[in-house]
Amino acid sequence: RNILLISEVATYTVALVSLNQLWYANYPKSSFHFINDNEEWLQMDKFGHMTTSYYSGVAGIKAYHWAGFSRKKAIWYGGLTGTFFLTIIEVLDGQSEQWGASSGDLIANTAGSFLSIGQALKWNEQRIQLKYSYKPSIWAEQNPEQLGENHLQRALKDYNGQTYWLSFNVKSLLEIQSVNFPNWLNVAVGHGANGMISAYQKKEDCNRRRQYLLSLDIDLTRVKTKSKALNSVLHTFGFIKFPMPTIELR
Repeated sequence: RNILLISEVATYTVALVSLNQLWYANYPKSSFHFINDNEEWLQMDKFGHMTTSYYSGVAGIKAYHWAGFSRKKAIWYGGLTGTFFLTIIEVLDGQSEQWGASSGDLIANTAGSFLSIGQALKWNEQRIQLKYSYKPSIWAEQNPEQLGENHLQRALKDYNGQTYWLSFNVKSLLEIQSVNFPNWLNVAVGHGANGMISAYQKKEDCNRRRQYLLSLDIDLTRVKTKSKALNSVLHTFGFIKFPMPTIELR
């Protein structure tokens, strides 16, 4: 427990001090305030908040369980890890004149945490996962300041290239008993957007639209090999939607 708690405090402290120095320190401060950014980027940023909070919660539950906390404490304390960390960032946003705290972000953060908590309480596993995928878009070059100047930045900032998925594990949800049915097979529904050069609709965003996607997926956290190292790698990247044929619904 001491290892976990000290590590968390140290990580939070380093992350927040670094964020403040590298990001917020260059902009003027203000009194704490909220902004309404719920219409920006066709809500793609909110899906990003929800997914980040969800996976922080999944990792937190495992960490608190490892540290010896009781089942319910591990689920609640660990599951709220993402909300706690991201809420602190909202406080920093709210004290910056350039930005402001966002009620939409707070709701998305909380929703992500409760998706992990709810499933852990009901099933002791994650049968429905939030996942992420990315492919380069043609729009980032038209606004590199906001959408990223290279592929690493664009994977985080270019909402045109990102897709967020709800991935449903077929065998566990339908409680299929057959040992021959693959336990790693998922069905995923995704939400993306395209044609966005700026946060809000402008004349140059003539092709701005949402994308609704349907696809198969592989739950890498349920894939078991004889290699513990390979299993660890697969589970680490379990948040990524596995590339599969996809239908787009317009």
